[in-house]
Amino acid sequence: MIGRAGFAIGAAGCALLLGFGYYLQYVQGLQPCPLCMVQRFFFYLMLVFFAAGALHGRWEYLYSSLVFLSAAGGAATASRQVWLQSLPPDKVPQCGPDLFFMLENFPLSRTLEKLLYGSGECAAVDWKFLGLSIAGWALVCFVALGLYALWLAWASPRSAAATASP
Repeated sequence: MIGRAGFAIGAAGCALLLGFGYYLQYVQGLQPCPLCMVQRFFFYLMLVFFAAGALHGRWEYLYSSLVFLSAAGGAATASRQVWLQSLPPDKVPQCGPDLFFMLENFPLSRTLEKLLYGSGECAAVDWKFLGLSIAGWALVCFVALGLYALWLAWASPRSAAATASP
């Protein structure tokens, strides 16, 4: 049965990605920028929806749709950061206050606006693997997990039974 096991594999993938992010932060000493924190939030959302699909074992379309929407939000955020990282140094926005300062001192709407806009610290590339930055790899993972969620919905036993009936 592909349903529960497939969702469990997706949840494990998200957990591994989050674990690697915490490894980079706490072992390698790379501090996440505001856009990285937003991407981390979307990975957590995907983890929750994959885990719910694995535990519940029903409503594959609902959980797959929620994972896909979370992946789309994460991909948009990662795309923004990749774009910021590709800017020439003179076009990079100025660095702003950190997330915790903004949460304590700004209204929530302004904090969210600044988070989604990104800042100069979001343009820094502190780590690369095979030519891609962390944001680039996050974008690849969001797209892959989003497509995987769509495949789970399409390949679920209920959808296979629905397409087989006349």
